Amino acid sequence: MTADIDATDAPNSIHFERVANVRISGTIVDQIRARIRSGELPVGARLPAERTLCDQFGVSRRTVREAFRMLEATGHISIKLGKEGGAFVTAPSASLVGEGLTDLISTAALSSSEVTEIRAIIETALLPLVCARANEADIDRLRALCDAHEAARKDGSYSVKMSLDFHRALAECTHNAAATLLLDAMRDSILKSLQAAGHGGTSGVAEHRRIVDAIAARNLDAATAEMAAHLDRTVRATAAL
Repeated sequence: MTADIDATDAPNSIHFERVANVRISGTIVDQIRARIRSGELPVGARLPAERTLCDQFGVSRRTVREAFRMLEATGHISIKLGKEGGAFVTAPSASLVGEGLTDLISTAALSSSEVTEIRAIIETALLPLVCARANEADIDRLRALCDAHEAARKDGSYSVKMSLDFHRALAECTHNAAATLLLDAMRDSILKSLQAAGHGGTSGVAEHRRIVDAIAARNLDAATAEMAAHLDRTVRATAAL
């Protein structure tokens, strides 16, 4: 929710160009985003007051507020009320970034083979961080997943989602939010590729266990070899589609 924001302008006097009458609020958003990306408006900076922006853009206060709502919805700014309030630049949250990546990847015309090839590159590249950073709680969680998935395999309830859950848990062992964000963004595409490869009724639990054993032993070479062999099965299956 926006308010009548007339707080003191940003100290380093940001100036914007007047906009045409086509897609006005969107053009304002584009200009402000550009200043954020260039560093002119760093995280924490306060945008100029609404009245100042109205003058600079040559638009009404309603149009500026509409642009603010759009920027707030995408996580680029936050609106603070009160005497010290205003529109402040914020770093987009991981969830919002992830949603954007998910939309981009899920709507792209990607083949199962393309998804699997990139997935193999990404997951193998994460293993040095996994081997270096996975703690005892991480290892215990991975082993517990293997146990649960083995039981599911035996009673016929195993699914491709369970397979992906294991690989996401591996990414979490990097203790790097970007790693899990990437897998989450590819989630729907990976599930489709696994289903297309016919892995719905198979588990690879034994392969998962060998990967965990190698990680627990801090044996990067063994972990990489096991992961490569494990993912190669899906790569070959999707390539044959």
